[in-house]
Amino acid sequence: MRISRLYTPQALIQGEELVITGQTAHHLAHVLRVRSGASVQVFDGKGCEHRACVTTIKRTGIMLEIAEPVAAQQESSLDITLLQGITRNDRMDLILQKAVELGVKTIQPIWMQRSQAHMKGTRLEKRVNHWLGVIIGACEQCGRATVPHLSEPMNFTDCMLAQDTSCLRFLLQPGSTTGLGAVTVSDKKIHLLVGPEGGLNTDEQSLAKSAGFTGIHLGQRILRTETAALAALAGMQALWGDFS
Repeated sequence: MRISRLYTPQALIQGEELVITGQTAHHLAHVLRVRSGASVQVFDGKGCEHRACVTTIKRTGIMLEIAEPVAAQQESSLDITLLQGITRNDRMDLILQKAVELGVKTIQPIWMQRSQAHMKGTRLEKRVNHWLGVIIGACEQCGRATVPHLSEPMNFTDCMLAQDTSCLRFLLQPGSTTGLGAVTVSDKKIHLLVGPEGGLNTDEQSLAKSAGFTGIHLGQRILRTETAALAALAGMQALWGDFS
């Protein structure tokens, strides 16, 4: 039987106890229906993972006794940052979830011309917390012990001006004459820019190219934003990463 995995930001020290509260405790008790004595695995999001035993289940939380460490899943050799134009809720959730499964190390949401209406203040904070929950849930499911970094959403122009010039930069662009397989990679640090529904407009494409992004295509068909991002990530892992 598969052992449940769960994330906690708390330090994991063999022989010590910790309390799991909130949504994670509710999920363990009422969805997974764990009982006292059950074995689970717990990871801290920074690459550390341990076995643990459920010792006490209360309404206020679940007590775990931390046991021996386990070998954490090795991260991809590719250091990919996904620069994703913010999409509608369900599509954004799907992109985040699958990007985690495909080994992305950093996710930078971007407000673009064709993104949904910008959010600020409490609404934006709630949305970012929701996205982080999606990312953590994907790590729990796929076996990653390192939680990808979720950057604060940025405006497109600010993001382009702040670009790291030391990395490879690719822009998904259906009109490009360069396919992913034709690219020669000399650096494992990659920034991948994907537009929201409708893609980048002409001005955004020009600004991205001025920031050092190379346009690439993914075949003859026009892909939805969620399909494009995931197809590109899978292709990169197959060509240069841990799929080979």
